[in-house]
Amino acid sequence: MPQAINTPVDDFDDFMEQRATAASAYVSGDASPLTRLLAVVSPASFFPPRGGVVQGATEVGARYVADALNFRSLGSSRFEVLQVGASGDLAYWVGLQRATAQVGDMTQPAPMDLRVTEIFRRESGEWKLVHRHADAHANPA
Repeated sequence: MPQAINTPVDDFDDFMEQRATAASAYVSGDASPLTRLLAVVSPASFFPPRGGVVQGATEVGARYVADALNFRSLGSSRFEVLQVGASGDLAYWVGLQRATAQVGDMTQPAPMDLRVTEIFRRESGEWKLVHRHADAHANPA
């Protein structure tokens, strides 16, 4: 993982491993590992890859669960972290999510590369995802 810009909080590196594992489960149709990492206290928000805005901890959690139902079991995911940092009760990572996913009626998994920014805060001593912005990564021609 790249060097943190701020003074790193040791347990955030461990948390990021959990976050990456949850992303792999998610693109295989299982939202449960991710839901354990979501904020339960608002504010929370999500800017989905296809546009729009979801606000509120309950609403964001419900959206993730509903969207995961579109994925089939052959998905995989890995993060390419470009920046990461943690200080006090706030943390973030910015980078690319390189996934292979089978969505809806697709007969085979296909690449799904996203540009991602995620922000986390501590709730009751645990890191929780409070914002995700993901959009399609268009490779330059």
